[in-house]
Amino acid sequence: MSLAFLFPGQGSQAVGMGADLAEAFSAAREVFQEVDDALGQKLFKLMREGPEDQLTLTENAQPALMAVSLAVMRTLEKEFGVGIGKAAFVAGHSLGEYSALAAAGAISLADTARLLKLRGQAMQRAVPVGEGAMASLIGPKADVALAEEAAAAGSAVGVCVVANDNNAGNVVISGAKAAVDLAIEKAKELGARAILLNVSAPFHCPLMQPAADEMAAALATATILAPRAAIVTNVTARPTLDPELIRGLLVEQVTGRVRWRESMTWLAGEGGVTRFAEAGAGKVLSGMAKRIAPDAEATPLNGPADLEAFAKSL
Repeated sequence: MSLAFLFPGQGSQAVGMGADLAEAFSAAREVFQEVDDALGQKLFKLMREGPEDQLTLTENAQPALMAVSLAVMRTLEKEFGVGIGKAAFVAGHSLGEYSALAAAGAISLADTARLLKLRGQAMQRAVPVGEGAMASLIGPKADVALAEEAAAAGSAVGVCVVANDNNAGNVVISGAKAAVDLAIEKAKELGARAILLNVSAPFHCPLMQPAADEMAAALATATILAPRAAIVTNVTARPTLDPELIRGLLVEQVTGRVRWRESMTWLAGEGGVTRFAEAGAGKVLSGMAKRIAPDAEATPLNGPADLEAFAKSL
């Protein structure tokens, strides 16, 4: 059995996440305290108690989701003896790529928290609220080709690109509000359903270039080591252990497409992965894994019972 750990992205956050882990395991409490100390804020209190609108803010949601993922991973190692060495690969969806790198020892927990806080702030600063939008194109006909045709139609009035290739029947477009609105109409004409996403900025599109510039400056001085498990990156959908390549790809990722379907297809194919474990909040990536690689096993690791059962199954 070849295992890959997956790390969720924005949208998986929920008030109360991580609370059961903290109650059950000192290893999880240590992670949440380290993140609070690194950021100089009571992020775990916000995660545990809300309010939801504050947790959903990009600058809070990004480090918070990473904290839950790392609490899962540290608990697996300290309480159950399951370390990152059990995995052949790691991969994370958008911000989850930072969680994957932290879990694999490439970036320290404190540095990862600070980088994600900055990433969230920079993304929010890049485009004023209301000027950008993202939409999910859904249905049997909603593939990359349809999404690119819809985005091309939207581009007549502004920036509009394919942002996330999640899986067959789920592709996200991003850009200027008017352009995305026009692309939605085109997508409907082509036979897809389209839903505007409740996000505060148009992620993974050229409008994020100011945020990419800020991250380039921050990452230039960050310590990045070779990960202990190869990371399949969003930008290339291929594995790497090269710290300098990783540094550059984290910058590209801000404006680039999240090639998740291709990443998962590679992992289940050439990568030989037969089991995926989603470490952190929610079950979004587990569901995608089951659709993209139906022959592989996909397990969400959210609460204490999940971790115990997973450890026993190895």
